[in-house]
Amino acid sequence: MFTGIITDIGNVRAVEMRGDMRARIACAYRMDGVDLGASIACDGVCLTVVAKGDDWFDVDISAETLSKTNIGTNGWSEGQRLNLERALRVGDELGGHIVSGHVDGVARVVEMHDDGDSLRVTFEAPKELARYIAPKGSVALNGTSLTVNEVSGNRFGINLIPHTQDVTTWGDIRVGDAINLEIDTLARYVARLTEAQAEMA
Repeated sequence: MFTGIITDIGNVRAVEMRGDMRARIACAYRMDGVDLGASIACDGVCLTVVAKGDDWFDVDISAETLSKTNIGTNGWSEGQRLNLERALRVGDELGGHIVSGHVDGVARVVEMHDDGDSLRVTFEAPKELARYIAPKGSVALNGTSLTVNEVSGNRFGINLIPHTQDVTTWGDIRVGDAINLEIDTLARYVARLTEAQAEMA
């Protein structure tokens, strides 16, 4: 489990296809404190550390993960920056919201404009996921816990303050980019409960 609070920006050092995809990611984490088998969210995708060095770790990415995330849509390439977060530990501060690292689908950036010092971004979500997104609710986008400002059909908007742009990869985004989207687990359960009650009525 994660919180959606990004703790490092990694860089893809190498990508290799070997049945599954293997990627080497450079980071600033103290890797002597990261065990093999540990989970690290990379742009919101929960991946397992399968090898490591002083300032890098390797992950394997399955065909299923490629099909559900922007790793398969955009393709990772050498030098690409990634939002990183280590798994939540008991006693850690929960600064964002509960994030599983299991991406539900890919949203697209459809509009961006400055709003004071902040950046307002509009996304288009897959139709089957849009119903779980509500104003003032939470979503995880490329692993970042963000609050939804408004919703219109399949589109929703968020606000990126300067700090968020500085400490994540959000300063790099462009219109048309594919973004990993994870729906708030609570929103999913509420929607399912509502559906079950309607079926029983």
